[in-house]
Amino acid sequence: MFDFLRRKLRLAHLRKGKPAPRTHRDLSPDLKTNLTAIRRELGASPDLIIRCLKLGSGAEGTGALLFIDGLIDQQVVNRDVIFPLLNGVKRGKFQDGDDLLKYLAQNVLAVGEVKKEPQFGPVVEALLEGETILLLDGHDEALLLSTKGWEKRAINEPDAERIILGPHDGFTENLRTNTAMLRRKITDPGLHFEEMKLGRRTRTGVVIAYLKGVVNEKLVEEVRARLKRVNLDMVLDANYLNEFISDAPLSLFPTVTFTERPDVVAAKLLEGRVAIFVDGTPVVNTVPALFVESFQSPDDYNFPFYYATFIRWFRYLSFFLGVLSPALFVALATYHQELIPTSLLITINAATEGTPFPLAVEMVMMGAVFEIIREAGIRLARPVGQTISIVGALVIGEAAVTAGLVGAPTIIVTATTAITTFVVPDLLGPGIYLRLIYTILAGVLGAYGILIGLLFTLLHLVSLRSFGTPYLSPLAPISAGDFKDVIVRAPIWALGTRPRMIGWPRPQRQPIGFPPSGDEGEEGEAEDDG
Repeated sequence: MFDFLRRKLRLAHLRKGKPAPRTHRDLSPDLKTNLTAIRRELGASPDLIIRCLKLGSGAEGTGALLFIDGLIDQQVVNRDVIFPLLNGVKRGKFQDGDDLLKYLAQNVLAVGEVKKEPQFGPVVEALLEGETILLLDGHDEALLLSTKGWEKRAINEPDAERIILGPHDGFTENLRTNTAMLRRKITDPGLHFEEMKLGRRTRTGVVIAYLKGVVNEKLVEEVRARLKRVNLDMVLDANYLNEFISDAPLSLFPTVTFTERPDVVAAKLLEGRVAIFVDGTPVVNTVPALFVESFQSPDDYNFPFYYATFIRWFRYLSFFLGVLSPALFVALATYHQELIPTSLLITINAATEGTPFPLAVEMVMMGAVFEIIREAGIRLARPVGQTISIVGALVIGEAAVTAGLVGAPTIIVTATTAITTFVVPDLLGPGIYLRLIYTILAGVLGAYGILIGLLFTLLHLVSLRSFGTPYLSPLAPISAGDFKDVIVRAPIWALGTRPRMIGWPRPQRQPIGFPPSGDEGEEGEAEDDG
């Protein structure tokens, strides 16, 4: 009871002191009240810098600059803000507070962007985003000065998406750098960006990018609506959003793709997709996603079409080998030995004779050992990780065969599976689970188990949607016109239309057929613009 009365009396005493903000959201005309409120909001943070100053040679105004050390460009603040404020304000150029703020913004401050803000919340938010805040005594508005300049990583090629030919630049953790890199790829004025803040605590910047006139407006609205439904206290990476906006978050197959390459994002926007940038991560999400995208590479369009088609076939083959090799080996060697040539069957039986475990158990064991070695190689330092991956696999494999725990054919199949798995990195996660499921089914039911697993996988893939687009298109439903960039990679001059299920609002991108003359090309372009 006494504590309650004491708090009420203390609050009444504070209200009789210096003028407080008119509401809990507005700034106060008193400079010290505003500074006290900001200090209370941020706590005793050593990186909060408050620089008090007097404007001009007289007492025209008393103010304070506030910024977060490490989030601003110190040179810009010293040269374009503090120096002009101390030396560029002349007596007699203003009469009241509004004129003073307007005079400073238009005639003194040399930064690129200056905004007025009367509310306390947006001022604190801008301060934490790297802007410099100018508060003046006797004014209930603040000037937000764009002085962002924190340390950032240089532009490098992504390690996970290396190519032989083509551009070697990749996104960074800086949002503005990433959008600028995309602007360099697409100079069309129809390239639009929409920014929002997600995460109640982190207030992470998220940008939606799309190409006006090419994208389906309903797709943009759906992406915007799903992002606004995200209710998290933190958004630290692109995957935080994936699991909220994905059509099938429990599916093994990703219905939201990701990339670190500006050229890949530009190509997908030009097909009618939407890109999602998240500040603080070099990963950019694109929607809708298709299953066949996992087998495409930027190098496919940098090499001649006949070589790119050849390499793409190997990707399809590698994926099926990485998923089905252990299951086929178990099914053939255990249940369908009549399908194996006699000499090979004798060799397999001789190598596996005396091993204590069935083939299915051997394959599962060696698959688990390989995944452990791979994870250790990723988490350790790069020189040590490479040594662990190579030496560990050789030593463990040789020791297991010598000790008679597994047969040599099991090691060969595991090694083949490991190599082919990395050919299609986008499906690495689904491939691991499918390989395990098919191996267990093959050990129980043989080839029938594999067929059952493939049937359920196919049914699941057919049922998936990515923002309304069938995940298996153009294979199901069939779109014969889109096969030119699925099973094969047709010549560039033959890729005249966008994917039918994605870019249908404006399917024509160039004249179709062998490279036309200049006049025909201009006519086709004019027709497309219409």
